[in-house]
Amino acid sequence: ELIPRANQCPLGSGALAGNAFGVDREFLAQELGFEGVTSNSLDSVCDRDFVAEFLMWHALMLTHLSQFAEDLIINNMLKCVDMDDAYATGSSLMPQKKNPDALELLRGKAGVALGRSVGLMATLKGLPRAYNKDLQEDKIPMFDAVDTVKDCLAIATGVIVTMRPNPKMLMKALCPEMLATDLADYLVRRGVPFRETHHISGACVRLAEEQEVSIDTLTLEQLQNIDSRFEEDVLKVWDYVASVERKSSIGGTSKARVLEQVENCIVFAETL
Repeated sequence: ELIPRANQCPLGSGALAGNAFGVDREFLAQELGFEGVTSNSLDSVCDRDFVAEFLMWHALMLTHLSQFAEDLIINNMLKCVDMDDAYATGSSLMPQKKNPDALELLRGKAGVALGRSVGLMATLKGLPRAYNKDLQEDKIPMFDAVDTVKDCLAIATGVIVTMRPNPKMLMKALCPEMLATDLADYLVRRGVPFRETHHISGACVRLAEEQEVSIDTLTLEQLQNIDSRFEEDVLKVWDYVASVERKSSIGGTSKARVLEQVENCIVFAETL
């Protein structure tokens, strides 16, 4: 998306007001492989939109990588994924601990990326039109951003292809309270508006908390005391796999939809 906007030829703009020698700017652009010419000579010499936009995109991408890294850091702490030793180190204090160094570095780079973007924008905001020496400050953040993005993508790729999920610990991390929405959905399928079932499900959660028990241990009688429309098959709600598989809309969490998303990502990657 950025390339067509950046791939415009500024040659022939002169110092700020164009040139007086009849230079054919469109011919120059065509010969040099540009997609067109810049439309305003004054703007051409001071325009750094292409740098600012790239820095915004790189900050956004590293923000997403940072969020991904944080998810994995938490799952590593819970032993839900096993990080490869190439991307982690042992703790200096706790022998059993594996520090996800690569992921922490990825997370840290997002803040630096945001600083680059904001820093250049702060430089640009006070400048008059035409060229000013301040504009040379676009080089360092631009080149650093390119190097950082390439390195971070390489690290993220390495982490992903070498990490191993731990199904046993992932299942252990689940709790029945996660299915409280499924309890509300159960009544929705029986024609009860969600705005009502939301409160009913909340009452069931509150009852379980008051009795200091897990919500999936509530009996049918207890559930019916809260709302008589619960029937015996409500006890089937407490099934994690079934809950996931019910989310079968596009982009959902059912196995078929997840595999579909993976395939879409592969197809998209092949176009890059």
